[in-house]
Amino acid sequence: MDLHYEDIRRDYGRRSLSRKDLTDDPFDLVRLWLQEAVDDPKVLEPTAVLVCTSTPDGHPSSRTVLLKELLGEEFIFYSNYESRKGQQMAANPHVSLTFLWHELERQIHVEGTVRHLEPEISDQYFATRPYKSRVGARISPQSHPIPDRNYIYTHFAKEAAKFALQTVPRPGNWGGFAVLPSRIEFWQGRPSRLHDRFLYERQEDNSWLINRLAP
Repeated sequence: MDLHYEDIRRDYGRRSLSRKDLTDDPFDLVRLWLQEAVDDPKVLEPTAVLVCTSTPDGHPSSRTVLLKELLGEEFIFYSNYESRKGQQMAANPHVSLTFLWHELERQIHVEGTVRHLEPEISDQYFATRPYKSRVGARISPQSHPIPDRNYIYTHFAKEAAKFALQTVPRPGNWGGFAVLPSRIEFWQGRPSRLHDRFLYERQEDNSWLINRLAP
């Protein structure tokens, strides 16, 4: 059966974005928008970010993770280095990130390059995770096929027993990814689809060129 959604429309108009709202450093605005998302009780996952990579044959690949930090000029998230996305980023470090806050009618689009975070920083973050999350990171062959859900339960129970009343160490195949952006676009929904869009592009001297984009 065909599905038709062409009559679903919503006009945006909660906020606007003008040149006077911009800062010379795009990260000042990134931090402001992230904090406003965190502070708004209607935003369910304020740090959720869509990470897009590419397969070896050039096909796009996407998934959602949670941003954990902004360190300097890098966006930080954590995952399994041997997962599908981890292997793709190892082969091709060019990635994009998208923050989408429906409730605020806002988006931030980022393009840049990714690297592995320093091991000591990954260790520090891993130590702050809940006990069960640390155990789960050690036993999950993320993105790889498993026979059934009981496979995970069984391995989780064995690993949990192994580290009962002990510090759970970070596995070597799990850690942080740091994305250094070359482009950051801020998108604010506006009435009649005449949205506000501003693009920051990093220049050779590390300054940022700012342009308004057509909606």
